[in-house]
Amino acid sequence: MSDFPWLTVLWAVPLAGAALALLFPAGQRTAVRAFALIVSLGTLGIGIWLATRFETGGAQYQFVEDRQWIPAFGAGYTVGLDGIALVLVLLTAGLVPLLLIAGWQDERDVGTGPRVAHYYVALTLVVESMVLVSFTALDILLFYVFFEVMLIPMYFLIGGFGPRTGDVAARQQRARAAVKFLLYNLFGGLIMLAAVIGLYVITAREKLGSHGGGTFDFRTVMEAANSGQLGATPAVLNALFLGFMFAFAVKAPLWPLHTWLPDAAVAATPASAVLMMAVVDKVGTFGMLRYCLLLFPSATSTYAPLISVLAVIGIVYGALLAIGQTDVMRLIAYTSISHFGFIILGIFALTTQGSTGATLYMVNHGISTAALFLIAGFLVSRRGSRLIDSFGGVQKVAPVLAGTFLISGLATLSLPGLAPFISEFLVLIGTFTRYPVAAVIAASALVLAALYVLWIYPVSYTPNLAHYTEHYILLRLVV
Repeated sequence: MSDFPWLTVLWAVPLAGAALALLFPAGQRTAVRAFALIVSLGTLGIGIWLATRFETGGAQYQFVEDRQWIPAFGAGYTVGLDGIALVLVLLTAGLVPLLLIAGWQDERDVGTGPRVAHYYVALTLVVESMVLVSFTALDILLFYVFFEVMLIPMYFLIGGFGPRTGDVAARQQRARAAVKFLLYNLFGGLIMLAAVIGLYVITAREKLGSHGGGTFDFRTVMEAANSGQLGATPAVLNALFLGFMFAFAVKAPLWPLHTWLPDAAVAATPASAVLMMAVVDKVGTFGMLRYCLLLFPSATSTYAPLISVLAVIGIVYGALLAIGQTDVMRLIAYTSISHFGFIILGIFALTTQGSTGATLYMVNHGISTAALFLIAGFLVSRRGSRLIDSFGGVQKVAPVLAGTFLISGLATLSLPGLAPFISEFLVLIGTFTRYPVAAVIAASALVLAALYVLWIYPVSYTPNLAHYTEHYILLRLVV
């Protein structure tokens, strides 16, 4: 395998593209957007190249780069790809070009400043870069740094760009949503930092580092954890697990730490909301798979039942609140809370089917939610309202949008024959083998999903919607 630092290039390309975008002359909106799109396509090309060179059945971590960073503390710049990280890298690199195209005119809402587009695309590329580092990091401290740093550009995307920015109330709402997003995630990060430091102290006591001190190398700590060499009491390991899990649960988000998501999703532009829900939030579920399960196997087994209960509550809670929404964008945001519950339930079912289904669900959720949210954004832009009741007759004037919106909605509720179905099916099968009651309750959300998707698709689109709703619910019960 080539020694060329492909993973460094992978995340450095969008970061360098963001810096260059800021150097474009003022007023060159189209040029800077085209440049950002080219940069994102280049990043996607690198991701595809890595996928073609990834050896299935080979080493667990491939394209590994290992360099010293802070040798006194055993921290290094260590990156590498496993199968799960590769899939999420491709999801991130594939979505960002689509989001740049979909948000081509998003910056117009914040005024006519000559450099607004420059800031918008630069922030988007910076988020992409930070997320790519998080997926490839094999050093715990390196992961933590970028896990937190990505909040800064995302904060400015939520607080600085959004719909109806000429409205003072809307600007205030957007500012509150951005601050809430930042405070929730920063607090989770601080808890995680304490756990990271605690884990380092344990490795230093056991002299797991290459120089007889502590280490942040994920592979070394994982090997020690699975061989029982960490030498910490179960209570300490449980506390460290909870520190990592809390931060990931905030970002994922898991009920009851989810309350920042609906406000942030509604306040941001559709493209930025998708970037947050389909890309940034996946770092949380990815962290659960990599850090919680692999570094703390005994603590994972201890807390898996409790986390599964919270995940089931989130599934049903998100679906019920989605049904009661009149705002189309907020409705979709609540469906994401329900979907993240399925992902977390699959992860902590601790079965092969559950973890496989959760990984597939992360990808399928990113695609289906992106489609639904972006199309809803197009409809809102045409109609000038987010109220579901305002969309009567859209099918007559925009049949393509109405049709694709329906298909995206059916994918969101995991209709058999569409991609999300198999991931949801695997999660439920994997959960049923360990927690049958949780699986049965979670399955009830399938019926609720039919209700909120057919509610979001207004009656004026389909005259016999009530008739179709009845038959579709019966179909989901049979499936």
